Amino acid sequence: MKSNIAGQSPFVNSSSSSSSSEFDQWLEDENEAMEIEEQILINMIARNNYVIHHLLTQQSDQATMAESPVEVNLIPIEATPESFADYGQVIEASSDGDRFGPNDAQLDLSRGIPRFYIMRLEGRTLGFSTITHHANVTQCLGSIGGHVWYLGVAKPSLIADGERAGDNNVESGSGGHLYSPPTVEEVRVFKFSGPKFVKLNRGTWHAGPLFSESSMDFYNLELSNTNEVDHTTHSFKKKNGVIFRFEDSTSSS
Repeated sequence: MKSNIAGQSPFVNSSSSSSSSEFDQWLEDENEAMEIEEQILINMIARNNYVIHHLLTQQSDQATMAESPVEVNLIPIEATPESFADYGQVIEASSDGDRFGPNDAQLDLSRGIPRFYIMRLEGRTLGFSTITHHANVTQCLGSIGGHVWYLGVAKPSLIADGERAGDNNVESGSGGHLYSPPTVEEVRVFKFSGPKFVKLNRGTWHAGPLFSESSMDFYNLELSNTNEVDHTTHSFKKKNGVIFRFEDSTSSS
């Protein structure tokens, strides 16, 4: 609609006998236009208020969950090639001279420079509230000395390029990749003991290594920049109001 300067009627200088009816129609159109614009403005304000209220409620709910999380107790599962198959591989000792095969670690180190190092961890507890995945590498972990340790896990939930997610709960990871957040129900804890190591599939969610000793050394195979650019973390405490605990099952093994 074309507006007139200072709302001035286009008929103020008209002397035509039909100007009265035309003016009445113009005035009616102006009033209708003003009502539409006012309604649009009211709708915009209402929508903005709804969005603000939703965000504040969401923040309040998350703050409440973080302050009073529910404790979920998990029972550790002994890690074997069969029990851990959904998350990666458990690699056990093989005879010298054995040829490469499906029981060996199936590695993907193609997205960067491999880094193999000894990682010293201290002050770990038998519980966790966050879980992490790496989208670009198959990580390998193992205790030096074959000590007992634990790893919380959930299945990979990476969304490949061009793939449509099953629901609208999709987030963007540290490297720009897409994924579905892990659910509380799918989290498991595995126990590792003896001369074996674990290979995590790309995207496998993991929390740990965890152990009851004061410190423990692990060999770790990943990429040189994994910790800097490929480290996506989900907080169950903030997002789900949950923390996980478990007991050291060494005495019952």
